[in-house]
Amino acid sequence: MKYALITGGSRGIGKAIALRLAKQDYHVLINYQSNQQAAEETLNLIREQGGQATLMQFDVSDSEQTLTAINKWQEENKDAYIDLLVNNAGIRRDNLLVFMEQKDFQDVIRTNLFSFYNVTQPLLQPMIRHKHGRIINVASLSGIKGLPGQCNYSAAKGGLIAATKALAQEVGRKNITVNAVAPGFVKTDMVEGLDEQELKKQIPLQRFAQADEVAALVAFLASDEAAYITGECISINGGLYT
Repeated sequence: MKYALITGGSRGIGKAIALRLAKQDYHVLINYQSNQQAAEETLNLIREQGGQATLMQFDVSDSEQTLTAINKWQEENKDAYIDLLVNNAGIRRDNLLVFMEQKDFQDVIRTNLFSFYNVTQPLLQPMIRHKHGRIINVASLSGIKGLPGQCNYSAAKGGLIAATKALAQEVGRKNITVNAVAPGFVKTDMVEGLDEQELKKQIPLQRFAQADEVAALVAFLASDEAAYITGECISINGGLYT
């Protein structure tokens, strides 16, 4: 049995990834922070399609809470390890920097970037011992080109992309690949409040992505077919670069 942990796996892109990976015979560990109803809905959908899943509630921005949850799972599954990690959890607190509260800057950095360390670090040793692992980080177009009103989000996602490239060089010899995907605008609750009609005019494909299109890319990077791809950040943005 292969285990995959998806942070922020109950909604949006995370939910789509969880459903897709369950079809690829992963036992999916659905991380969520507070929305238990959404998490249970995702869990039930996976089970209805014949897959296996477990809920894991913890706040990825809290290092102690994260480590406690991971250690508890490992104690209960002594002969198993988490072979695939998808760092997907994230929040937005958009504002022009001149008006941005310090808390909004710090909260976004903690949830979107510090969580990379909190979740990834304790899972590395088991992957190294088994000489196999996949780590996929959900970055953003914002982390590549920067977007106005998102200095905090751009900083976090840009840092995540850099960390992806660094970690890939550290663990490649242990047959662990580390990649990032950088979606543009995706039809999820993360884009609520944005002017979709106006933004679509800037996108060559003239539409927002569907969450399942991002999930398909993540599933490919998790597969054996992508075993020679590491240290990459793959954009999935409909041609929106500048």
